[in-house]
Amino acid sequence: MGLFKFLKSQLLKSIDWTDASSNTMVYKYPMDGREIMIGSKLTVRESQVAVFMVKGKIADVFQPGIHTLVVNNIPILSSLLSIGRDKKAFTADVFFVNTKQFTNQKWGTTNPITMRDKDFGSIRIRGYGSFAFKVGDAAVFLKEVFGTNQTYTSESVANYLKSILVSGISDTIAESKIGALDLASNLMEFSKVVKEQVGEQFTNLGLTLSNLVIENISFPEQVEKAIDTQSSMGVLKNSMDTYTKFKAAEAIGDAAKNPGMAGLGSQIGTGMALGEIVKESIKGTTKTEDASKPAAAERFCPECGAKNSAKAKFCCECGKKFNAGNVCPECGEKVNPNSKFCANCGHKLK
Repeated sequence: MGLFKFLKSQLLKSIDWTDASSNTMVYKYPMDGREIMIGSKLTVRESQVAVFMVKGKIADVFQPGIHTLVVNNIPILSSLLSIGRDKKAFTADVFFVNTKQFTNQKWGTTNPITMRDKDFGSIRIRGYGSFAFKVGDAAVFLKEVFGTNQTYTSESVANYLKSILVSGISDTIAESKIGALDLASNLMEFSKVVKEQVGEQFTNLGLTLSNLVIENISFPEQVEKAIDTQSSMGVLKNSMDTYTKFKAAEAIGDAAKNPGMAGLGSQIGTGMALGEIVKESIKGTTKTEDASKPAAAERFCPECGAKNSAKAKFCCECGKKFNAGNVCPECGEKVNPNSKFCANCGHKLK
């Protein structure tokens, strides 16, 4: 009787696993030399998959739910072990695979990525962000990654996945030939392209890349300064004259703070430079005013009121002769009949 109880205690009647961690991907159920009883209960919770392995081969895979282990629902395992109707127990290894998402996995470029840029030539960039993955095919994952471990955590595969991501980002940059500035301003779109690019490599491992975030792309210090300079020049593109005057006024302010003869000489030199700037500015303003000045005055016929050129001697409408003695023939300005020269243009009058 005691032997029967001992043998009965060696048979598993219930198999389940409660994950108390946040990073366990695979858990091997401890058999401790025990056999699994035919008719025993297997409980697979949500975000889990149970895989039975016998003689080093993957047999049956169970999805979430409560399963009664009988010959009918373990066909592959029954075939491998030749389990008949009269058999009471069987031996197998049971693995619980966690199928939830493993989020907030950080990645970053250990070494800079070299790229050719249309604006800055060959430059080296760095990037960092996060990604999320999960087990898509438990059987493939156990074959390709898990091996013969007792447990397997997300940290065990994270470094390898990071190297896949960085390699995929480098290849995508090289193939797309995107400019550095365009790349930095379209991170979300670029993340989608990289995700599609490396997705197949994750699938080959039985995994799914569920999310990828590229948080930042950084450039060398020299490139960042060049970008800042280019941005500043763009703002001042149409205001170079204003910028020059501002810098000259700023220089005068600095020179005024310097005491002694050196400061005086600096003030005089700066003042002369500013004088030239102001003179050029006034000249430009005068030219603008001259350009906008209307044409010479016109004259109207006192007989019919028709508009005529200021130098006209006869009306173009009625033919009346204008009094040439009262109008300068050169500029058309009214003059005194006794004047010898035009007061407006200096033309000698007959």
